[in-house]
Amino acid sequence: MSEEVTAVGWDEIDQALLQVYGEQEPSHYGTMIPYSLGGEDPLDGISVYKSETPIPHWHFITYGFSELYEKEFENKEYSGYGFELTFRLARNENEEEPPAWALNLLQNMGRYVFNSGNVFRAGDYLDANGPICLDADTQLTALAFTHDLELAEIDTPNGKMEFIQMVGITEDELEAMQTWNTLGMLEAGIQQIPNYITDLSRASLLQNPQIAEVAEQGMEKEGSNTEGTEKLTFS
Repeated sequence: MSEEVTAVGWDEIDQALLQVYGEQEPSHYGTMIPYSLGGEDPLDGISVYKSETPIPHWHFITYGFSELYEKEFENKEYSGYGFELTFRLARNENEEEPPAWALNLLQNMGRYVFNSGNVFRAGDYLDANGPICLDADTQLTALAFTHDLELAEIDTPNGKMEFIQMVGITEDELEAMQTWNTLGMLEAGIQQIPNYITDLSRASLLQNPQIAEVAEQGMEKEGSNTEGTEKLTFS
C-alpha cells in the first residue's frame, strides 16, 4: 500500500494567501499531465485572486517552482528553486476571468527555469524580445522582478521560499535598469505603477520628468550594479 503524498509546501503557500485574501476562493488552473510525464506545462498550478487595492487587478500566484510535496532537492535550506512567481495585472470592470495569455506567460517562465536551471531573484530583469502579451498594442516588452509587497518569505517543511513578483516594463525602462538598478528604477515609479501592477496600456515611466531625473541621477552616482540580462522568446 503506497503512502499518501501530502502537499506540505502547497499548504504553506495557501496559508500565506489566506492572510491576505481571507476566505476568497481563487480561480485555480491546474496541470492535467505532469511535466515529468510529458505534459506541456511545468507548473503544477496557478491560482488567481481578485484584488481591489490599490486598483482592481488580478493577482496570479504559481505553484511549482518550490517543492510542493516531499523534499527532493539536495539543498535543505531552500524549497525547490526557493521561490514562487506572482504577477499583478490591471483588471477591467467587465472582466470575469483572468486572461489566458498571463497564465501562458507564467508557464513560459516555468519552462525557462526548468530547462535552463536559472532562477529569478528580486532585481533581475528579462528581455522578452517583443510584447509580453503577443499581438497586444503595448509598449511592455520586458520583465523586471521584485518582492511581492503583500507576501513575505515563508518557511515550509521543505525549506524557505519567497514570492517574486514579475512586472511588465518598457524597452527604455529595461535600458535604464541595465545602466542603473532594477529595484531603484521600480521604486522610482511606484506612484505610477502602484503595487507594481502591470498595465498593458501604460506609457514608459521615463516620460515622467521626475522619474527620468531620479534614474539619471542614479546612473551618475551609482552606475550599473545589475547582472546581465537573459534573452527569452515567448512561444
